[in-house]
Amino acid sequence: MSMAELRTSADLWDELLDKDGAPRRAAAELVQQLQSLGLAELQQRQDLAELDIVGMGITFTVYSDGRGIDRAWPFDVIPRVIAADEWRGIERGLVQRLRAINMFIDDVYHEQRVIHDGVFPAELLEHSVNFRRECVGANPKFGVWAHISGSDLVRDGDGTMYVLEDDLRVPSGVSYVLENRAISKRAFADLFAKQSILPVDAYTDELNRMLSSLAPEGIAEPTIAVLTPGIYNSAYFEHSFLAQRIGATLVEGIDLVVGDDECVYMRTIDGLERVHVIYRRVDDLFIDPEVFRADSTLGVPGLMRAWRAGNVAIANAPGAGVADDKVVYAWMPDLIRYYLQEEPLLPNVPTYRCVYDDERAYVVEHIAELVVKPANESGGYGLLIGNRATRSELDDAIASIEADPRNWVAQPILALSTVPTLCDGALEPRHVDLRPFILSGATSYVSAGGLTRVALRRGSLVVNSSQGGGSKDTWIVEA
Repeated sequence: MSMAELRTSADLWDELLDKDGAPRRAAAELVQQLQSLGLAELQQRQDLAELDIVGMGITFTVYSDGRGIDRAWPFDVIPRVIAADEWRGIERGLVQRLRAINMFIDDVYHEQRVIHDGVFPAELLEHSVNFRRECVGANPKFGVWAHISGSDLVRDGDGTMYVLEDDLRVPSGVSYVLENRAISKRAFADLFAKQSILPVDAYTDELNRMLSSLAPEGIAEPTIAVLTPGIYNSAYFEHSFLAQRIGATLVEGIDLVVGDDECVYMRTIDGLERVHVIYRRVDDLFIDPEVFRADSTLGVPGLMRAWRAGNVAIANAPGAGVADDKVVYAWMPDLIRYYLQEEPLLPNVPTYRCVYDDERAYVVEHIAELVVKPANESGGYGLLIGNRATRSELDDAIASIEADPRNWVAQPILALSTVPTLCDGALEPRHVDLRPFILSGATSYVSAGGLTRVALRRGSLVVNSSQGGGSKDTWIVEA
């Protein structure tokens, strides 16, 4: 394979090659091997990787097509490479960000100093769909609400790494990070033997350690349960995977009961067994029909009472989603300065807040040049990319913005970085983002890399698997 075949785009930031077409320092060994393999051998390794995925039962579910069937996890064998020294700076920025996020969440459910001091507008909190009044005054251990977070990062055309958004409710994808690595190690075993690629396997041990630390005082060996909506959930593979890896019991709401002592118990063949920590993969509104949706069959009646009494820990804590809001995101640099008295180490993408008249006017006038996002959608749903939209779609977006300005933000269309990707037997540039996973408890931990998602459709900027995206292994390389 020639360097010309590897150099798939000269106009965008390529994660493997610099602007002159030379391998980036951390990617030198990988580029050398790709050149030596040739396309035919690389395709063979891709085919073997796909067979591994089917054999291992690595799946996800898409509901948008109306069928809701499991699909094999889409994976591209060419990894994304990041130098370890750059990564250490990203780690520090993510830890800083989550410290501020958790302080913000704790503040809005207590004194609301951030509002009284004029840093965050009161009306934004009043109209937040994820602010849970039922959580006011609650005190989760360590003052941490968002225990497991996924912050999506993108690299612009000049090489700057930005935080695109924060997923603080039930972030998913870490199981695919671990499975991608297992597949990648088989595809490039010789490279893993000859260079220092930071391992990702420690994540589940760290997750177990963090969850265990949340247990009520005096519990030396806590019982941990992973609460899943069930087998039809799109992330069920991950729920079962993580439960197995951390030695937790996978449960549904019907398996749990809250006793008269306001403790949570798990139904077993030997009777009731107390549960001390719940890693929940069920949205707030469905976790307790006594407090939220009365028609929910996914939750546990009385769970909020047990949590508020301190008899069970829930990760992520109910109400953490108040900061999982693309409008709150726009204030993150200010929140970091306010709570930590520090400058942000990782920048936000410049964001226009439609709640303000002048910024909304700019968005309406320049909508064809912007990405427009609803505040609380995920998975790429509701997203409008201005330069790919029809006039009718642009007009509909403007009408939605004018009808509910608080629910919309807009950002410039970034020239997202690319990685060479195998497509129909040839290498083509495909846009990528990166979702590292951050654990927050008494201490913090950041996964070594994360889930690199890739837009498999030519020219697409949408990387979500639900919208036709795939994934790559992420190598953090000591170079």
